[in-house]
Amino acid sequence: MTGGEVGTKQTGGAAGAKHEPSSWVEVLASPEELRERHPFVGWAWGLLRLDYTGIAFAALFFCWSLTPSLLPRDWLYQGLIGGITAAIGYGVGTAVGWAVNRLLLGRLPWWPPPAKVQLALKITVPTLSLLVSIGMLIAAAAWQRELAALTDAEGTTTTGYLRTLALSILVAALLISLWRVLRDLVRLVARYLNRWLKVPRSAAAPIGVVLVAFLSYTMVTDVLFDAAYAAINSAFSLQNNTTREGVEQPAAPERSGSPDSYASWESLGFEGRNFVSRGMHSDELAAVNGKPAPEPIRVYAGLETAPDADARLDVVIAELERTGAFQRSVLVVIPTTGTGWVNPTAAEAIELVHNGDSALVASQYSYLPSWISFLADRNKAAEAGRALIDRVHERWLREPAETRPKLLIYGESLGTQAGEAAFDGLADIRETVDGVLWVGPPNSNTLWSQLEARRDPGTRQVEPVYSDGLVVRFANDAASIGSPASPWMKPRVLYVQHPSDPVVWWSPDLIFNRPDWLSEPPGDDRLPDMRWFPFVTFWQVAADLANAAGVPDGHGHNYGTTVLDGWVAVAAPDGWTVDDTERVRAAIDARAGTQGPEK
Repeated sequence: MTGGEVGTKQTGGAAGAKHEPSSWVEVLASPEELRERHPFVGWAWGLLRLDYTGIAFAALFFCWSLTPSLLPRDWLYQGLIGGITAAIGYGVGTAVGWAVNRLLLGRLPWWPPPAKVQLALKITVPTLSLLVSIGMLIAAAAWQRELAALTDAEGTTTTGYLRTLALSILVAALLISLWRVLRDLVRLVARYLNRWLKVPRSAAAPIGVVLVAFLSYTMVTDVLFDAAYAAINSAFSLQNNTTREGVEQPAAPERSGSPDSYASWESLGFEGRNFVSRGMHSDELAAVNGKPAPEPIRVYAGLETAPDADARLDVVIAELERTGAFQRSVLVVIPTTGTGWVNPTAAEAIELVHNGDSALVASQYSYLPSWISFLADRNKAAEAGRALIDRVHERWLREPAETRPKLLIYGESLGTQAGEAAFDGLADIRETVDGVLWVGPPNSNTLWSQLEARRDPGTRQVEPVYSDGLVVRFANDAASIGSPASPWMKPRVLYVQHPSDPVVWWSPDLIFNRPDWLSEPPGDDRLPDMRWFPFVTFWQVAADLANAAGVPDGHGHNYGTTVLDGWVAVAAPDGWTVDDTERVRAAIDARAGTQGPEK
């Protein structure tokens, strides 16, 4: 019998005796023989052996993952995303294959086909999947270059991007093997339940699924997640005690952390020390604006400034009173993101616009970066933002109405969610403060979502118009802040959001529903070729979150000096001109690179 023939040969000559494969074709078709003769090798091979319907679906999902998303990504990052997506596709494919075989093919007399036909399929399906994936990778590299050009980022090469495939195969194989380990564990539990506890086989399998699922969930959430959260929190708490190179304790009494301050320099934390020590001083402001300027006020409380949140806010109010903040022309409350970071460009912009006649106040509520806080403890951000705004507003109301400063709110990213939490709605904002600038709001923001859902008919989701722009407006860039041309009442509320910012557009709804922003004409920096696919688009945009700030200013989650244009629209002093805006922008650009990007 030749190696290409399919058949078996008997051992020992007895009828019904155990047979061994007569060719490697049969080994592929029947791994049970291998498993019986070599249990461990058979089990390991079972982890690697693939379902060919699953391979076809994995290739399809992998190709979907290569279609353009919001931001460009390099081959390494795309390899991780492609592998995860391919593993999801493999799971879908195996489920579809099982159902079709069980309900249809299994009832046909000619199924399964001969071994040679099966072998042909097992060669054809992976080969075609590989060739199609390579072809899609070539197209994806071209998309990535177009997307990089739209976002002013560096493009990729086709040959370099082909490395994505190897990494994706490795990632998908690891995930599929992990799933099979869990599946085998379910079978093992069911076997012991049947053998030891005499649980019927029909009930042992479901019980095994429940037990393994419960143990896996407990392991991930109560052990791995909590351990990871504690480790990350510990790591960032250690960073919180460090100080960036070049940052020094302020001497001016108008700053928290100075020798005159109720909040010690050591207690402000990493981002708090950055905030109070940076920014222009009165002589620098005077040089830019051509007229004398007071020293701008910056008030901050870190997590270690006081033992609890209420005590920290007591320090904040005492600092505002000590520095004379309620006698300035504007008082800006800034609910922070994650670690207590305040956008240095936004802080400098409002101080330049008002020539130092300003007071900025912020408070830290966490050691963790914004994206971790968003995933793990977003309620904490909302509570902290509400408490800060409420306490400052309560004290501000005690000042005479004719002399107290304009009360402004600024928030970026998770800070917008913290800021929104202080208000019951748009009417409450107008009755409480004198202007709001919110930048890069997360899609889960309650007020933002309500306004966007009730946008004027015919306006796009990426740039909605609400009530003809009478009170609240949405803008993608400096040019669009003035749209529509209808009157804009004061106090003004402005959201600034990029079409390419995944923080704004990521939502669990992407799993099953195509959003309006993917049905409409794209924004200026989104590729028209981006399409919605179930599950896949959700993972793609979720992956973009990790790289949201990894693109140049003006794209993704980097808003650059657009915050200056926002401040001018919301809170410019009387007589402000376009030339004034460009003078301030030039001053901010000249200092670019001296401020850290941490969030």
